[in-house]
Amino acid sequence: MMNLILFDEPAIRQNLLPFTFTRPVADIRVGILTIAEKWAHFAKQPVSFLTQRYLQAKFSDKTAAANIYVNGAVFPDEFLAADIAALTPGEALMHEGRLIALNAGAEFFGLPEHLYDHEPATRRELVQPHIVLQQPWEIFVFNAAQIRADFKLVTAGRESQPVNDRHTIVYGEENIFIEEGVKIRAAVLNAESGPIYLGKNSEVQEGSLIKGPFALCEGSVVNMGAKMRGDTTVGPHSKVGGEISNSVLFAHSNKGHDGFLGNSVIGEWCNLGADTNTSNLKNNYADVKLWSHAQGGFKNTGLQFCGLMMGDHSKCGINTMFNTGTVTGVSANIFGSGFPRNFIPSFAWGGVSGFETYQLRKVFEVAEKVMARRGKVLDQTEKDILTHVFEETAASRNF
Repeated sequence: MMNLILFDEPAIRQNLLPFTFTRPVADIRVGILTIAEKWAHFAKQPVSFLTQRYLQAKFSDKTAAANIYVNGAVFPDEFLAADIAALTPGEALMHEGRLIALNAGAEFFGLPEHLYDHEPATRRELVQPHIVLQQPWEIFVFNAAQIRADFKLVTAGRESQPVNDRHTIVYGEENIFIEEGVKIRAAVLNAESGPIYLGKNSEVQEGSLIKGPFALCEGSVVNMGAKMRGDTTVGPHSKVGGEISNSVLFAHSNKGHDGFLGNSVIGEWCNLGADTNTSNLKNNYADVKLWSHAQGGFKNTGLQFCGLMMGDHSKCGINTMFNTGTVTGVSANIFGSGFPRNFIPSFAWGGVSGFETYQLRKVFEVAEKVMARRGKVLDQTEKDILTHVFEETAASRNF
């Protein structure tokens, strides 16, 4: 049993904006699980977070008599978990100058930066290969492999519920796992190329086509006639329709209608209007450049395929068209004809004809209504986080 506290590496946290405006790095979902949920499986108990001060009220750290701090951008596996468990008090696990883990004993730290001011008693170099999430596009790049890894993790020693619908066609049934309460009607599930995971109380409606690797998390719905083209995760309590390929929706988000979403990452509490389409390939097949909050400019992803990065609480109207490699911040509201700019700042309201600032009062009004539909409350902690992000991103809204 290890008391793991997952810390944000400051440089990586900056790279992963806008998603880390509203969450620690380890709360990012890649595969079926978030990074934190993966670590909790290996630790065999809940984990906590050491993150930015304004996020700590929601994502708290829980210290104990013996604390092990782990880089929240690092994906766990059994070999890494064993290396970390073997650390002695005061010993740090490093890899090419990166802090992977520190056994702090009874010591604890108030901010991630304080970890880097601490001099460990001893250092040990990690020799096992490992995966570190460092850029936002890596969320969808790593997703297929992480669905496969998580599938093994969450289904080990367990038996799937059967497909109790004679009109559903199944290929590769041994690679399909169905939790309790799942409803499937007249769908096609093809798990020959990778596993399909259907979470508790999820629903696959009539005429849906699903190709693995694919994860539909708890309480989520694949709407009628949808085409899920693989390497895709639909996070908890989300609704999807149309065509989706190699994309990740974190949780509580909707893309319920026709339209294409490819090589994209959608945060929490987002809504894509009917017939929203994302371009994920440039006409000249050149590498896609993506706005980097850390650099304050566009960064070459080295990818030919890259679609939309959308921060939490953002929305777009019907028939919205997003150009290849578009980044939308937190609580943006996009509407109108034509292609909006490739970088849309947090709390921007508008489209091709221009943007203005989406005022916090209106942001809260919408968020309260959206969250109430899912039985959630926009409490003061959530408001404080959004207020902080609003103030932190003010300089980017030079409309």
